[in-house]
Amino acid sequence: MRALAVELRRLNGELNRIVHAFSAGQELHPTDVQALAAILDSDTPLTPSLLRQRLGLTSGAVSACVDRLERAGHVKRVRESADRRVVHLHYVPSAQAQARKHFAPLADATERARRRFDEPELAVVLRFLNVLNEELTETRSGPRG
Repeated sequence: MRALAVELRRLNGELNRIVHAFSAGQELHPTDVQALAAILDSDTPLTPSLLRQRLGLTSGAVSACVDRLERAGHVKRVRESADRRVVHLHYVPSAQAQARKHFAPLADATERARRRFDEPELAVVLRFLNVLNEELTETRSGPRG
């Protein structure tokens, strides 16, 4: 369905505009903002290695990204107490509040749009987005046959 593809591209463009404005204002790369989102959305603390896998980056690229985020005050590296070799990445609360302020218009727009749908409709939208994300994640491992 062409209309769906058009709306997804349009949404992607709007999200990129917001992300690029934040990254420019923070003197970060857009990839750094993706890293912050991955850290924020993770159910468990991320290590640089897990972050590399989630973002599909090289080890060097993820190291540079984490270094930039740490220098900018967005991320803190914390050594695991049980195994000091393991480093977890934590989003600094004051930086998280700063990001929340920047992305508030997106959150507000999302809430206004959400209110236009009932729960069953939202469940379908969420299911579609979950399946689309799963399909896109699988493309990282190459084409399926």
